[in-house]
Amino acid sequence: MSNSRVISSAEIQAKAPNGTVALEGRFSHAPVADLLGAGPWRVFRWHRGQRHYSGSYWSATESSHVIYESRLELARLLFADFDPSVSRIVAQPFLMTAHVDGAGRRHIPDFLLMTESGPLVVDGKPTRQLAQPEVAFSFAWAKTVIESRGWGYEVWTEPNMQRLENIRFLAGYRRSSLFSTDLVGAIEAAVQDGATLADAFAAVPDLDPRIVRAGVLRLPARPR
Repeated sequence: MSNSRVISSAEIQAKAPNGTVALEGRFSHAPVADLLGAGPWRVFRWHRGQRHYSGSYWSATESSHVIYESRLELARLLFADFDPSVSRIVAQPFLMTAHVDGAGRRHIPDFLLMTESGPLVVDGKPTRQLAQPEVAFSFAWAKTVIESRGWGYEVWTEPNMQRLENIRFLAGYRRSSLFSTDLVGAIEAAVQDGATLADAFAAVPDLDPRIVRAGVLRLPARPR
């Protein structure tokens, strides 16, 4: 695979949120701002017996729903949403094409993240599939094109399950509209550094303990 040939032939297409193609041209010249406003390239549907677990997740980072097509993608989406260095999350941000080893190739990344270090393109795949020739080939040329522009490229595999479960649990407390700022402020003022959860849950005895419990769990889940 000639890296220079791949880079010189790389093209990109992106859709508007309404599904129409809104951007076409050389990958190296695609405006980042336009890509961050892109709608998903594919439209997926749910049906009985489907192989993939797809859906949408309400992202505090985006203040809206972001789609995913597998549990692995959902895990990466959760990690991105809790990452303070990530300011934008775009699912299926574009279709990338290039001429590689005598044939036209197509690739749709899973996510485009805007991070403090710049754009990061993410592809998710189970570890057991990474050695498959077609997967390795696709990721290799995509990495070549993406990194030639100075962007980051990541192949996401199975995360640490304990950390994932903690993030998954706290994700339910991410939505700001569900919590009174006065309540959260009162709890934050009453809870001492190093307090146990039991102490934190009892820190505001004048309020309904169920509300206080939710407010305490809101603290580590808040967007940074």
